[in-house]
Amino acid sequence: MKLSVSEFKNSHRKCLTLLGMSGVGKTHLAKLLSHQDKYFHYSGDYRIGAEYLNDKILNNIKSHVRQDKWLRNLLDNESISIQNNITFDNLSSVSAFLGKTGNPELGGTPIDTFVVRQAMHLNAETKAMLDVPQFIQKSKTQGFNHFINDAGGSLCELDNEQVYQTLSDNTVILYIRASKTNETALVERAQTHPKPLYYQADFLKQQLDIYLQKNHLIYVAQIDPNEFVRWVFPRLLEHRKPKYEAIAKKYGYIIDSEDLYQCKHANEVFELIYGAMN
Repeated sequence: MKLSVSEFKNSHRKCLTLLGMSGVGKTHLAKLLSHQDKYFHYSGDYRIGAEYLNDKILNNIKSHVRQDKWLRNLLDNESISIQNNITFDNLSSVSAFLGKTGNPELGGTPIDTFVVRQAMHLNAETKAMLDVPQFIQKSKTQGFNHFINDAGGSLCELDNEQVYQTLSDNTVILYIRASKTNETALVERAQTHPKPLYYQADFLKQQLDIYLQKNHLIYVAQIDPNEFVRWVFPRLLEHRKPKYEAIAKKYGYIIDSEDLYQCKHANEVFELIYGAMN
């Protein structure tokens, strides 16, 4: 929602959606505010893994377990069970399910399976964001004063006006824009710790075609999955930046990551938000 500084200051219940790449400071902002008051922290990525992809995650793990005959027998006769112990701070099961496409012998996911899982993630993230209003109401009944929607970095890739309008109707959208220094750090992290990511279907196809041609490869199954993530991440970052900007321009406000990192207390965060609203 678009608010004036005075409207935001005087609102008894502050509801925020934090937008931006993973690593720009969304969780840092949420923790600073939570130190001062009682915020309900809604994690879109957690909701995706715990609710909308939970069964698919478990089925994927079980299929791997069943490749071992000894473990398969224990699982089938219910001597062992498998759980998805996802937490706000540990989303590894979601990442493992999403995977990285490329050579299966190097841990890659076959492209057909990868594309299907990307579509599943898109659907799950859409539903998780449309759940925000019901969780705002839930947070009220649980005695929370305020609400933070810590959205995933791929929120800008949904290209779903219903989602963005729903978030705007119920929350103040804050885009945390990465500084050049921050962008460099994000790219460096992707080089040392390449992780599974969501890509829009057209973007993924285009980048795979470029990578194959550039490296004189014929099939996606020949790609080193980690090398592809390292190569594509800077391109994904540039692909997402104008999308973040467009959402913020239409529905919300922009604060810079460098300014946010200077904040040590909730009051300093609010001053940053007030400045963005002016």
